[in-house]
Amino acid sequence: MTIPDLASRPTAAKYAVLVDVGYLYAAAGEVLLGAKERKEYRVAADELIQALQKHAESRIHGELLRIYWYDAARDRVPTVDQRVIAQLPWVKVRLGNLNARGQQKGVDAQIRSDLEALARHHAVSDTILLAGDEDMVPAVEAAQAYGVRIHLWGVEPPYGTNQAERLVWEADTVEIISADFLRPFFSRSPAPVPVPAPSATPSPAQVFAARPPAAKPKAPTGQATKLGPSRPRVEEVGEHVAQKWILTRGRDNIRDLLPGPILPTVIDTELLIEAEKELGHSLRPYPEARVWLRDGFWARVYREFEIGVGVSSK
Repeated sequence: MTIPDLASRPTAAKYAVLVDVGYLYAAAGEVLLGAKERKEYRVAADELIQALQKHAESRIHGELLRIYWYDAARDRVPTVDQRVIAQLPWVKVRLGNLNARGQQKGVDAQIRSDLEALARHHAVSDTILLAGDEDMVPAVEAAQAYGVRIHLWGVEPPYGTNQAERLVWEADTVEIISADFLRPFFSRSPAPVPVPAPSATPSPAQVFAARPPAAKPKAPTGQATKLGPSRPRVEEVGEHVAQKWILTRGRDNIRDLLPGPILPTVIDTELLIEAEKELGHSLRPYPEARVWLRDGFWARVYREFEIGVGVSSK
């Protein structure tokens, strides 16, 4: 199929990119790695999004409104990767729910709602839709009724097609993203970390009950000295935050941080903020305290997954 040269239009467009991540990942995982489940591969999502943005800029002459990234998470608690993606400029993460069977719920409805709303409010003149589900057809027709052009993108299939025929019919233009384009951003997952037999997860109070309270540093007599927090106290707080995240965000999300000891910038910032709340003061004037905090965090994570003593993040 011949792709119209949208970048040569005399009038500038305003456009959005709507990405069904479930479709994108599943289709790419199949054609690149023969994978059936997301846990079988890893995705450099931030780099992939930048590549998609540049590709869109080469196709449409105009201004990007934003990229909508539709994914799912268990109980809508974002994963490590989703938290990193949410910090990217011009990217809006939309999360549906991921049920116990690994099925996405509510994602298609969010895409349809946003597609129609953008068209109804004349927020865009063009929309790039990276999806394959026939459920998108009514929203595509509604957006077109408001004058929006729909440019459907799909992932190269290993054979046949991986997009609904009616969706392809209704789109104004259709483009297939090649496997070669996607290949740099997908890789096989490393061997899974051994997980011990299920046991009762201790509460933060139980974890730290046996630890004696850290002594507060004393200033020399007659001298007002601003001292930083003690190392045992900071490491204790790092372990406390790790335990809290294991309980609230789930072991699977924390496992995604392994093997460590480097934390993604977004997660490292969240760790610092949580620790400062626990301590009641800032750690930012004390670079060594940031190192102790990470050491405490990883010590708890490594114990959770029965991994040997971790390497210091110094």
